[in-house]
Amino acid sequence: MPPVLEFEDISKEYNRFMGSRRVVALEHFSLEVQAGEIFGFLGPNGAGKTTAIHLAMGFMRSTRGRGRMLGKTFGDARARSRVGFLAENVALYHRPAEQLVRFYGALNNLKGKLLKSRAREVLEAVGLDQEARRNVAKFSRGMQQRVGLAQALVNDPELLILDEPTSALDPVARVKIRSLLLSVRDAGKTVFLSSHLLSEVELVCDRVAMLNKGRLVKLGKTSELLQSGQEMEIVARGIRAASFPGASAADGAVRFAVPVSQQKSALERVWDLGGEVVSVNPVRHSLEQIFLQVTGQQPEQSALGDGG
Repeated sequence: MPPVLEFEDISKEYNRFMGSRRVVALEHFSLEVQAGEIFGFLGPNGAGKTTAIHLAMGFMRSTRGRGRMLGKTFGDARARSRVGFLAENVALYHRPAEQLVRFYGALNNLKGKLLKSRAREVLEAVGLDQEARRNVAKFSRGMQQRVGLAQALVNDPELLILDEPTSALDPVARVKIRSLLLSVRDAGKTVFLSSHLLSEVELVCDRVAMLNKGRLVKLGKTSELLQSGQEMEIVARGIRAASFPGASAADGAVRFAVPVSQQKSALERVWDLGGEVVSVNPVRHSLEQIFLQVTGQQPEQSALGDGG
């Protein structure tokens, strides 16, 4: 099956204002997103994430390379009609929520009873069915974000492209949206999710890509990235923590991590000391740790939020 979303050796350059140098937003960027997955798209400010999304939606053209969405060249109107899109900064007309969602549904050729039922269905899905008659101008930013997600869902899209969909939501709303995205995937649809909330990405994304300075620096299944297998955690009893660098002791057990290449010698040392091995497991890393490693940023520098 062909990819749902494909970037093929794409570069995008901008002319710098009042200067001769060009700004490179994407450089030789290639990526494939498969049908039926939730795909996480990560990177610091200015990495090129929003640029990549705008290219896919046809809002701009690449300098070099090519891309396809749902089998069509980027910008194809027929392909876009099968896509739901939520921009990072939601701008909504000041209308009642249901009326607004129906307006967007009508733009996607929904009519009559189907349009009315879909509008109500997606507002319920994002937890705003009780607010359907309220003007969105009176909504909080988080509620407006959920209206934006509702409009992205109203045409029952095959592909959802979401740029920071949960950035303004409270924890309860995030749980609801997380469940919604999983149900969308379970229905056979595809979600392309750009987010700076790495803990959320860990919970819902099947695969992730990390972008830095316009280049792809990491790609893989989320589960495999979190358990890279480069280190093993050993838990043992009957030994002292001081016998192993970096070890900690709690509840009568000693816990420490070693590189895979040193696993055998570490286990033998535990046994030589008269200890008992309780467990040996791959060290689980967080996406934040992986992100900081591949981008070379410090925690205080890792601004993953606004910007592309």
